[in-house]
Amino acid sequence: MRTVHSLKELRSILKAFRQQDKTIALVPTMGNLHEGHISLVRKATEAADIVVTSIFVNPMQFGASEDLDKYPRTLAEDQAQLEAAGNTLVFAPTVDEIYPEGLANQTKVVVPEVSEGHCGASRPGHFEGVATVVTMLFNMVQPDIAIFGEKDFQQLAVIRKMARDLMMPIEIIGAPTIREDDGLAKSSRNGYLSDQERAIAPVVYKTLTSVASQLEHGRSDFNTLEQEAKEALAGAGLRPDYFNIVNSLTLKPAAEADRELTLLVAAFLGTTRLIDNISVTR
Repeated sequence: MRTVHSLKELRSILKAFRQQDKTIALVPTMGNLHEGHISLVRKATEAADIVVTSIFVNPMQFGASEDLDKYPRTLAEDQAQLEAAGNTLVFAPTVDEIYPEGLANQTKVVVPEVSEGHCGASRPGHFEGVATVVTMLFNMVQPDIAIFGEKDFQQLAVIRKMARDLMMPIEIIGAPTIREDDGLAKSSRNGYLSDQERAIAPVVYKTLTSVASQLEHGRSDFNTLEQEAKEALAGAGLRPDYFNIVNSLTLKPAAEADRELTLLVAAFLGTTRLIDNISVTR
């Protein structure tokens, strides 16, 4: 496995692979990898000949009050995990390599509708930052396939719409959320939780599964279910950001006629913002 930091070197290596008719998969990450990320890499190794994992903490998707500076950078540990998982190439560029003219002068990509609401409402500009950097990574790597985790359900919807609308010849694959034994979705931000907070955190998934069960058993009073879920989270010591029941395709509020639903949740536990989701067929 090789690690490169410049676009010039990346393109030179990938050109040689393409000349050998190798298929290429991209797994975009911000590093500080855990089993959820590694599951994406393993899925990529099954789908393509060459796997490129990018490691880049993207400043454009962090708000002014968010944790950009303290976001863990663990390149050596990440490299060891990736090599063990069968990754081919790590692309770990600097901020100057990605944004040589600075963020203020960077062309940006905006994906309408699916970027709105949910995390898009709570984190203004976040999905513009995600869509912009992923578009750039797609252009730099030119993969045949790109793998994203379903834990960030809205992000996956944004990337799928962006690729479709801009006619990018890339297959976007969603991979299932990887969970701890107690149901907590694996996330780099779980490392911010204290021991006491970590013991409380599984209530997020417990609340999701409770509401999903009620939907499967015929409840359709969506607003009431959302409110009950937020009260359950608050009662356990979390500060709910949102709990929304939506149409799985459009991410719009669920309607009585909808059969494919997704439950989206974000909540603060101390200073850590946890997100999760679960999908339901009625």
